[in-house]
Amino acid sequence: MARIRGCDSLRVAQGRSRREFLRAGGLSLFGLNLPTLLHARDLSVVQPGSASFGKAKACILLFMWGGPAQQETWDLKPDAPENVRGEFKPIATTVPGLSISEHFPLLARQAKRLAVIRSVHHSDVNHTTATHELLTGRPVPSQSGLLANDWPHYGAVLSHLNKGGERTVLPPFIQMRPTIPDPSGAPRFVEQSHGQGAGWLGPALNPFTIDDDPSLDTYKVGSFRLPDEVGSGRMEDRKRLLALVEDQAHHLEASDQVRASQSNFVRAYDLLANRRALEAFDLEREDPKIRDRYGRNPHGQAVLQARRLVEAGVPVVTVFWQNDGLTNVSVYWDTHNRNFVDLKTRLMPPADQAFSALLDDLDSRGLLDETLIVWTGEFGRTPRVGQSVVGGAGAGRDGRDHWPHCFSTVLAGGGIRGGTVFGTSDRWAAYPALDPVTPADIAATVYHSLGVAPAIELRDALNRPSPLCLGQPIHQVLI
Repeated sequence: MARIRGCDSLRVAQGRSRREFLRAGGLSLFGLNLPTLLHARDLSVVQPGSASFGKAKACILLFMWGGPAQQETWDLKPDAPENVRGEFKPIATTVPGLSISEHFPLLARQAKRLAVIRSVHHSDVNHTTATHELLTGRPVPSQSGLLANDWPHYGAVLSHLNKGGERTVLPPFIQMRPTIPDPSGAPRFVEQSHGQGAGWLGPALNPFTIDDDPSLDTYKVGSFRLPDEVGSGRMEDRKRLLALVEDQAHHLEASDQVRASQSNFVRAYDLLANRRALEAFDLEREDPKIRDRYGRNPHGQAVLQARRLVEAGVPVVTVFWQNDGLTNVSVYWDTHNRNFVDLKTRLMPPADQAFSALLDDLDSRGLLDETLIVWTGEFGRTPRVGQSVVGGAGAGRDGRDHWPHCFSTVLAGGGIRGGTVFGTSDRWAAYPALDPVTPADIAATVYHSLGVAPAIELRDALNRPSPLCLGQPIHQVLI
């Protein structure tokens, strides 16, 4: 049975009143955030003549944690020296003049749906802070030892801006972080990455997080029960304790945390009581042929889960690349060693299969035009094989180190002009040569497609205003 962070598994929906459920508040539900969903257009000024503004109703963010090598994926340099160009060959796509890696054959056929941005850059060489750039559009705050100090993720911002009615009782912001047990006990890098949550907007807007491997037969997110360590006696004790707290709260002004917690309990109850909503998590309801098309692996099934959630009305889903739990290969896409072996055997084939399947699947369901897809990592890899950089982790003779100075991000779906390439890297894919793009520009493009004016202000806990985004939409890749 799957574990869901922020919602201890419960089997309490049937036969219990909402009041009883609220009083079971000690069951770690303070982290389950089910606020109403965003209709951000109510808060934004529609830009006349911009067909792309608000075209997307949902966003799926495919995050290749670790940093895919731009030279081996979307921006090959066949004329560069051997120690720069590497081993892979470019192949033609369905877009004249656009070539991508030979190990993305399925995506090469989908190129008319893709906007490839080859000039993204920033300056952070560290994985767990560089993620903040691509998940929020801003550099990580200097005081950000804690994730609570982060600028909020796209999904948290959309939840915060909600002024409309609910589309579903499902959470408005969900993230998939498939975790395969690691016998070495290595750090879980994705879990430590900045920018993945609500940050200073507060814990009530943190994502509903699923860490389990959806490719396993035991993946049963919709099967809720009381945790093994919570017996009936402890359950009754928690009811009485929460009842006492509620009675005392009548005499005090409720804090934001108390109000958020109560609201979360109500929404959690609504979710548990709605079996139809829970069916969105049940992959066994999918046609086996569709599951095969995505790939019977953690990433493929997580991407399929994202499609099911968007189809059920969830506005934002992040799918992080899984830690395979292996110690003799690169962790995630962090190919300091075995760059070419791991890319062509373990990383690129499932990414190629899942992304291309998602495009076809959404299109067949009439959802592609209203679903924005973002494929990215936190940075790229060094121009030269075996090159090490200051602040990086070094590179072996067959690996590439961290490189944030130029890398590729790919967009597709709602509001995006397919078959386009924007930005050009230099002859070694080391720095932007034309039309440099920042993560803030990516963020502005995401918000624009979702119908949120990037220039609107957010206010922090001290009511200080800040512009939502410091970049500009990339209109060349928008319809």
